[in-house]
Amino acid sequence: MFDIQWIRRKVEKDEYYFSKHGEQERQNDNLSIAEIEEAFLNGMILEQYKDIGKGESCLIVGFTNLGKPIHIVCGEFENNLAIITVYIPSPPKFKNPYERG
Repeated sequence: MFDIQWIRRKVEKDEYYFSKHGEQERQNDNLSIAEIEEAFLNGMILEQYKDIGKGESCLIVGFTNLGKPIHIVCGEFENNLAIITVYIPSPPKFKNPYERG
């Protein structure tokens, strides 16, 4: 299971990377790397996911300094934080940044 402090340390030390899918989704939602870092640093773990073949992961909900909500699914790979996907939560999947639709 993930610990938000470990995740924040990895972001602060620049010990993270985007998967190909994560980078594509970041660009699709027009999110800057700075915005994603802001969301990590003030965010919280919303859901934890068990290993289903590629390792454990978790869903972070956080906000940019301007209040934009961001969801980040991340895991650990070779002691780095791996950003699997990132998106702006919206209906119908999410009622609000904290609650599924």
